[in-house]
Amino acid sequence: MRIVGFNITKISAEKLKEISKDLKINTNINITDIFELKSEMLKSKENLLGAKFTLKIDYTPEIAKIEVSGILAVLLDKKFSKEILENWKKKKILDDFQAPLFNIVLKKASLKALELEDELNLPLHLPFPSFKKENKK
Repeated sequence: MRIVGFNITKISAEKLKEISKDLKINTNINITDIFELKSEMLKSKENLLGAKFTLKIDYTPEIAKIEVSGILAVLLDKKFSKEILENWKKKKILDDFQAPLFNIVLKKASLKALELEDELNLPLHLPFPSFKKENKK
């Protein structure tokens, strides 16, 4: 699977109130559509598929919400892409496609979400690397 396109179509961020002690951060990825894309430029043994996604990050209890939606375009083997599309008709996503798809969305959309979290002064939804002072004995 090769990524050939990643476009963000919607960005939404809202801080409703200040952070409380019982803060919980929930991250959810939803695939809303999978479809075949046509391209005159691609004349290969692979098919081009598009997937619409939404990454939602909820800070509960009703503290903040961040949403990043978009479309991801990937090149896949023709047999595998046909199998993906057949399963999608039943609103099912093959595990062999879902895991890499979710990882791409997490990687790309989380970058935008991290920027929004920084702007709204919210805790990051992903752990960030940090240095700690070494304890000398």
